[in-house]
Amino acid sequence: MPKDGGIGASTKRREDVRFLTGSGHYTDDINLHGQAYVHFLRSEVAHGELKGVDTSAAEAMDGVVRIFTGADFEGIGGLPCGWQITDRFGEVMQEPAHPVLAQGKVRHVGDPIAAVVAESPEAARDAAEAIVVDIKELPAVIDMKEAVANSDIKVHDDLTSNLCYDWGFVEENRDAVDEAIKNAHHVTTLELKNQRLVANPMEPRVAVGEYSAGTGDYTLYTTSQNPHVIRLLMGAFVLGIPEHKLRVVAPDVGGGFGSKIFHYAEEAFCTFAAKAVRRPVKWTASRSEAFISDAQGRDHVTKIELALDKDGHFLALRTDTYANMGAYLSTFAPSVPTWLHGTLMAGNYKTPLIYVNVKAVFTNTVPVDAYRGAGRPEATFQLERVIDKAAREMGIDPIALRRKNFVTEFPYATPVAVEYDTGDYEATMAKLEEIADLKGFEKRRAASAEKGMLRGLGVNCYIEACGIAPSNLVGQLGARAGLYESATVRVNATGGLVVMTGSHSHGQGHETSFAQVISDMIGVDADMVEIVHGDTSKVPMGMGTYGSRSIAVGGSAMVRATEKIIAKAKKIAAHLMEASDSDIELKDGQFTVAGTDKSVAWGDVTLAAYVPHNYPLEDIEPGLEETAFYDPANFTYPAGAYSCEVEVDPDTGKVTIASFAAADDFGNIVNPMIVDGQVHGGIGQGIGQALLENTVYDENGQLLTGSYMDYAMPRADDLPSFSVDHSCQTPCTHNPLGVKGCGEAGAIGSPPAVVNAVVDALQRAGHTNVTHIDMPLSPSRVWAAMNS
Repeated sequence: MPKDGGIGASTKRREDVRFLTGSGHYTDDINLHGQAYVHFLRSEVAHGELKGVDTSAAEAMDGVVRIFTGADFEGIGGLPCGWQITDRFGEVMQEPAHPVLAQGKVRHVGDPIAAVVAESPEAARDAAEAIVVDIKELPAVIDMKEAVANSDIKVHDDLTSNLCYDWGFVEENRDAVDEAIKNAHHVTTLELKNQRLVANPMEPRVAVGEYSAGTGDYTLYTTSQNPHVIRLLMGAFVLGIPEHKLRVVAPDVGGGFGSKIFHYAEEAFCTFAAKAVRRPVKWTASRSEAFISDAQGRDHVTKIELALDKDGHFLALRTDTYANMGAYLSTFAPSVPTWLHGTLMAGNYKTPLIYVNVKAVFTNTVPVDAYRGAGRPEATFQLERVIDKAAREMGIDPIALRRKNFVTEFPYATPVAVEYDTGDYEATMAKLEEIADLKGFEKRRAASAEKGMLRGLGVNCYIEACGIAPSNLVGQLGARAGLYESATVRVNATGGLVVMTGSHSHGQGHETSFAQVISDMIGVDADMVEIVHGDTSKVPMGMGTYGSRSIAVGGSAMVRATEKIIAKAKKIAAHLMEASDSDIELKDGQFTVAGTDKSVAWGDVTLAAYVPHNYPLEDIEPGLEETAFYDPANFTYPAGAYSCEVEVDPDTGKVTIASFAAADDFGNIVNPMIVDGQVHGGIGQGIGQALLENTVYDENGQLLTGSYMDYAMPRADDLPSFSVDHSCQTPCTHNPLGVKGCGEAGAIGSPPAVVNAVVDALQRAGHTNVTHIDMPLSPSRVWAAMNS
């Protein structure tokens, strides 16, 4: 059994006390003395030539402090992209400028044209409405294939086309894959869409900029998953502020799902404007503004082909994907459909030959970037849908087909350049069959039929790559930043610890789970461990939270720093007990001399570190504080098997999720309750994508789903109670905790399970022509498929 509060304990989240009592401290709660407010005037057209911006009437209005336009940012850097892709021809991607405020052109609805700084939000909004903008509207390019085929309409006039890059992976496999597909016994082909999504975290984005004329220091308070990276990108590449003069603070953050990783124009503007007007400047997004200013997710169109032999063994896989970048390159956008997608196309299976082609395309839409799962959901959806279709075409049970092709020996080097260190896909499938009671499906199907409902069963597997690393590898792949993590552990004289981490929490429970790790290592109560994050002035460097990296990378950095603390503390304890430090053991907060009854408490040692009256000064200096940087040797590879049972109303096409089960392998588990919560949330988002959510632009680039009146979010009554299990644990071999990450799994594994279930329900009811329905599976789409 785990120690109370240590690793393996389902400890309640300590941070929830402040969240549930309304005592959280979010960015919008920050109000600085003398602050002014910002309202952005945004483009109402998707594509147009910006002929003029007349601010004279607005500037004369009461309460207006100053109005900024793109002219104020001439000579100032645009928003940088953090990842450069080299295409299959050896050419680097096309990388257009991304100005803070529009210059010369607007390229999507919501592109900021001007910013009004005023004494109140109302005054800023009123003045923005008085600005006269002269835009020559141009034809918008929305469809990705049309954008590539028609270079007459270009999103960026200075580029040769709307194609950002044409990426092939693994290029040397291409001819062999083509040949294998040509000669295969059976080839299953599927064309599908992974629709665009709006992230919709609970807390909209906020930015508060502050400048001190006395010191020349800047501070930005922002809703970010990534404060150190914001400091680096904004300081070095946009505003030219030395890092030691720029502090970025991300306090409590109400959800992100990836959309708060990136550096946004509003952050740069508020920091810049604070110096220009010599007072703090604050911007808070409205929900409708978030729909047209936050980076959106997914938006892939794919053709996938799977070649099999007569016994159902996978021979080769080929995919061709169009990936939407939107109007500009967001911070990590180029990596999502490439290195975070193509490298996962092997899935859980030993397919010998794989080739992935991705064409990334600029369109007159909001930029697209990482959204929960980031590339892994897109890969899993393609693969698991084509496997299900192949099973039907060949008359093989879908589970049996997957089992026949599972990777069973580890480590396993895939044909798409990654190596799985551990896993047991048969174990997770067996566990799924147990917890989902798949043997009882036919009985449940009969009960549904008695009610006039069509019941279907969908099963799928997934694998993901988390904790993106190591830095030297991702650097070769185009990353413009390292992907390590840092931690500083400071021990107080009375034994309490302050752990400062570069990881950032936006709902994952870091303050609880990280404290459990340190508590377990030292043997002190977890309440003695304080976790500090989100402030670049307190942590030397950090790469933030995304890609399920927090415990695997950030937690490992804490372990390494704590190991240094323990090593030094053992030397002090050895001196106090007149023993060799090699004989000192630490357990349950007590240092003992091995084989003796001599002991000294943790608190006595930490006091001696700061009150060195009896202290080996000639050997070590006073104090007890250590820093460590951890750069992983490999990705971690969580994996699992999911099942979904649905009921389809044949009269309306309405789909109801009857049950959902998930068996995951996350390696070692720090806090099972937190892991359950992460999986539940991910499944909820995945079901939302499968059945409800869809971002729709018309042919003119107008967002038709720009509010909750038109964009359907999952609600409690759309979801069943989930059956989740993570007892199948194959620990990661290359990090000190043996952990793999859990935050994205639910969103990766659930969409194909739902779609597989709906197709299964229709097939069982005799609709054998229905082999695929694109998400979201709305009643109208399902009804149309049944009646086509």
